[in-house]
Amino acid sequence: MEPTAPAEVDPELPESPNDVVSDDSSPDTDITLSPAPPEDANTEDPQNSPEDPHRFSSENANTTNDAPVSDSQGNSSDTVPDVQPQNANLNSTEPGPPVRKRRRRKRFFTELNGNPLNRRPRVPDVSKEVDTEALIAVSVGFPVDSLTEEEIEANVVSRIGGKEQSDYILVRNHILARWRSNVSVWLTRDHVLESIQAELRNVVDPAYNFLLEHGYINFGLAPAIKEVKLRSFDGVERGNVVIVGAGLAGLVAARQLVSMGFKVVILEGRDRPGGRVKTRKMKGDGVVAAFDLGGSVLTGINGNPLGVLARQLELPLHKVRDNCPLYLPDGKAVDADMDSRVEVSFNQLLDRVCKLRQSMLEEVNSVDVSLGTAIEAFRSVYKVAGDRQERMLLNWHLANLEYANATLMSNLSMAYWDQDDPYEMGGDHCFIPGGNERFVRALAEDLPIFYGRTVESIRYGIDGVRVYASGQEFQGDMVLCTVPLGVLKKGKIEFVPELPQKKKDAIQRLGYGLLNKVAMLFPYDFWGGKIDTFGHLTEDSSMRGEFFLFYSYSSVSGGPLLVALVAGDAAINFEMMSPVESVKRVLDILRGIFHPKGIVVPDPVQAVCTRWGKDCFTYGSYSYVAIGSSGDDYDLLAESVGDGRVFFAGEATNKQYPATMHGAFLSGMREAANIMRAAKRRLLALGDKVSNNTEEGDSLNKLFETPDMTFGSFSILFDPRSQDLECHALLRVKFQGEKLDSGCLCLYGLITRKQAIELSELDVDGRRMNILHQRLGVKLVGRNGLSDTAESLITHIRMAKFNPNSAV
Repeated sequence: MEPTAPAEVDPELPESPNDVVSDDSSPDTDITLSPAPPEDANTEDPQNSPEDPHRFSSENANTTNDAPVSDSQGNSSDTVPDVQPQNANLNSTEPGPPVRKRRRRKRFFTELNGNPLNRRPRVPDVSKEVDTEALIAVSVGFPVDSLTEEEIEANVVSRIGGKEQSDYILVRNHILARWRSNVSVWLTRDHVLESIQAELRNVVDPAYNFLLEHGYINFGLAPAIKEVKLRSFDGVERGNVVIVGAGLAGLVAARQLVSMGFKVVILEGRDRPGGRVKTRKMKGDGVVAAFDLGGSVLTGINGNPLGVLARQLELPLHKVRDNCPLYLPDGKAVDADMDSRVEVSFNQLLDRVCKLRQSMLEEVNSVDVSLGTAIEAFRSVYKVAGDRQERMLLNWHLANLEYANATLMSNLSMAYWDQDDPYEMGGDHCFIPGGNERFVRALAEDLPIFYGRTVESIRYGIDGVRVYASGQEFQGDMVLCTVPLGVLKKGKIEFVPELPQKKKDAIQRLGYGLLNKVAMLFPYDFWGGKIDTFGHLTEDSSMRGEFFLFYSYSSVSGGPLLVALVAGDAAINFEMMSPVESVKRVLDILRGIFHPKGIVVPDPVQAVCTRWGKDCFTYGSYSYVAIGSSGDDYDLLAESVGDGRVFFAGEATNKQYPATMHGAFLSGMREAANIMRAAKRRLLALGDKVSNNTEEGDSLNKLFETPDMTFGSFSILFDPRSQDLECHALLRVKFQGEKLDSGCLCLYGLITRKQAIELSELDVDGRRMNILHQRLGVKLVGRNGLSDTAESLITHIRMAKFNPNSAV
């Protein structure tokens, strides 16, 4: 979901209403089907147009303030030439087929996944005061009573299990819930301490630091958040990162890295940000609308980071309504009883396939087969959908699955095609009125993005990285590659040295599929505004995915706009078809549905056809688990290479949330944290080298010979990199007594510069110790008990004292 026009530019409009674009044209061009009106106040962006009486009205849109997720879809488009409009019947009424419940794109079979440990645990009965906080943590992706792999790797507790871990989980959940209650403010450590019991304060720092560095709190686009994010929150400069691709993953990672103290530059091959997230404005004959060529539906809002962005930007969300009428080829509505019967049979087929999968997974040497083959075998054995209409209905459900996975059933792994289902976010499916590019523009604002820079080569070694793009060389300490899987499969970027074989194998094993769309802006809404989706059946099973599902954007786009989806085999054939022929086929289907009801279907004012397979910046739409692949390949694709020099993000690197916009978003956050961890490791290694050269070993005695502050038995060493009152300081308390073998005992702790000054203003050590333990919650430890944060601070202090010419 990655790479070019300045972020503030509106979605482009056709230069001339008479332009005709061929199949080989730029993927982002379109054509009006009738002359466009002159620019005036009536042709504004739909989200800013007060003249539209239907915009965001309560009758036409269900809105919510919660969060969304999206299907990662393509970005390229062809446009369609002029056609003379038919006579419009403005007095026609909406058809009245039987109401059908909207079909979900995927079913959840958590019990069928090979590893039961991957299942998200249910929330147990806990005390009421922490139950809500636990639920919020679960919705974000945290387990109820254990740590994530990221938390274990970050050493958030000294020992797995036990009271410290339980305390940490309580505090972590509390911090998450507190920030989620008001995502427009920056939650500070002091704010957290205000509501934490004294006995839990020792785990506040690791919980707060983890959530902050991994992007679970204090992220997004609220003014207060953006202000902090565009500067280092601790004032420390940590290195340079080159980011390849300005899609969601790249943009989010860039903002997070800047706030961590890194300098970043983003290289983008397109002339705009957003990658596979692109909104197109369409207009003509006095109507205007916007729709998403790529990522569109936000699939589940509970815990979704994009929901947080929507709240921060005060964007209303339109819940996709459940009603989804289905129509036969002759335009008649599908019989309700038959519809229900076939849907039950379809689900039973999947159940039988899942039982077969379980038995196969128990065999170590079992061979994977395609999901399509397994379903067809059971369909034949149990004689499901023998009737002509039943078979068309079954094919519609199969087309819906092919849409969910962006590929043919024959390509999907029976064993692991739905391995991500246990993690899927709950809640409503939603549209963003005005399009998802509203996220993109806000994320790209004020970032150093170089457009028109197609990356050809990434070279990495012990001295850093060099990235070559469009004849220019960009140097950095690390590089984050966020290009789509399709680009990696094509080998369009040279890696020197070559990527490890296991990563190259994972790239080839994982699937990368195709979904296309036809968007049509009509002079008026002839299909009625009370539904958001309706489906169409076909007799040709090989073309079951051709315009099988329609999305109505009337409630959210600002105008009467329909989008027809093309999935499976049809999506591939679609790219060989001319835009004019594609639109003609869609109109034939619509007229077959509505004309028998006395409703005239006019010619569209403008139409756009996507061509994601031909787009050289993606070569497809989104990833899927192919035969012979598994969820582990997403993890392999996410692994860094070159000893922490080259990192990877994007939806195809996210095992839990692949093929989604929020999956790309979360992968960018994940890699920002990994880059931070790698930078710290490198700094610690450098500190060890300095320490060995100065024969300091592991002792702090020499450092405290010249403390920055001393009072009573207390000595303080400040962070040499910052004068900020909130930055860390190393505290030493020296205890003396006759019973001590060495005559004294030194204990250490981390406090802030501000807290050190406050302690120095007290008159006796006894009062200082009381404040230290009771109010500040600081736990003094021996030399070997210091945290990674303290060790990093010691390294910087050593370097400043013993090697003052080195950069800290």
